[in-house]
Amino acid sequence: MSDAATDTRSVIVEREFAHPPEKIWRALTQPHLIEEWLMKNAFEPVVGHRFSFRADWGAVDCEVLAVEPHSMLTYTWGDDVLESVVTWRLTPTRTGTHLRMEQSGFRTDQPRYYGGARAGWPRFFANLEQVLGRMD
Repeated sequence: MSDAATDTRSVIVEREFAHPPEKIWRALTQPHLIEEWLMKNAFEPVVGHRFSFRADWGAVDCEVLAVEPHSMLTYTWGDDVLESVVTWRLTPTRTGTHLRMEQSGFRTDQPRYYGGARAGWPRFFANLEQVLGRMD
């Protein structure tokens, strides 16, 4: 028997990019670039930094949990109801970078949040790919 309050699900999106980890890291950590592919923000890659992602539909409250430059980035992602964690992992490949994003902590009684993340992150990745293509 499972408990909806403790059982959680994750949304995972992985993609190969023909860009070096350093370039992708800039797109994941520089506020003006994050705004181009994700949302308005006041992000700083500093553990303990609190910030929000803001969009027309509202805001997401976040706190940076871990920063390993060009390798891994973790922050909370939530509101009054949702308590989730987003972790980015960048792995160099022969031709660029393998980028893996996992958003964990969706309770089974939160299908709207889970569904929104499953629909949203692939679009954000597509936006990220366009931003990377425009960057120097």
